[in-house]
Amino acid sequence: MESDTQQIALGLRQRDVVVLEALVEQYQYRLVRYLIYLLGRRDGVDDLVQETWLRVLERGSSYDGQSRFEPWLFRVARNIALDAMRKRPMFSLDSKDDNGVRPAPASDKPSPFTLAARTEDADRLARSLQTLEPVHREALVLRFQEDLSLQEISAIVGAPVSTVASRIYRGLATLRPQFEGETA
Repeated sequence: MESDTQQIALGLRQRDVVVLEALVEQYQYRLVRYLIYLLGRRDGVDDLVQETWLRVLERGSSYDGQSRFEPWLFRVARNIALDAMRKRPMFSLDSKDDNGVRPAPASDKPSPFTLAARTEDADRLARSLQTLEPVHREALVLRFQEDLSLQEISAIVGAPVSTVASRIYRGLATLRPQFEGETA
C-alpha cells in the first residue's frame, strides 16, 4: 500500500486534477498564512498563492514522495515570493511617479497580522512577529505554526540546520523581553 506522500507524488506526475484540488483544499489556508508572514503584508499574496499552485502542477514531477509534501510546497512558494520581491520596484517616499505624483501613504488599517489574530495573545504575538527580521519571523512561523522540523525548514530556506536553529533561537530571544514578567 502506498503512503500519502507517494500517492501525492504519483498524482502530481500524472497531473491529476483531483489530487491537485485535494492539495489546494488541504493546504490553501496554511500557504496563504505562510506567505503573509513571509512578506509581512496581505496584498499580492493571492497572486503568489495562485502562481504557487500553477508551479506545483507544472513541476509536480520533481516532488519525489520520499518526504512530507509541506516542506516541498513551502519551498516552491518561498522561491516564487522571493522572485516577486526582487522584481518589485523600490521607491522612496520622496519619489514621484511618471506623472509627478507622490505615491499614496500606506494604509492606516490594521495589518494582516492584526486582522488574523483571534485572541488578545494572538494579536500581541502577531504584532511582535512583525518586529522581527524576516529570516527570524520565517523560521519561527515554519517551526511553531507550521510544525516543521529543523531539517525541513533547512530544505525550504536553503540554509544549514545550524543556521535555522540559530534563527529560531535569535527570534525567540528577541520576542522574550516583550513577554517576560507577564502573568498568565
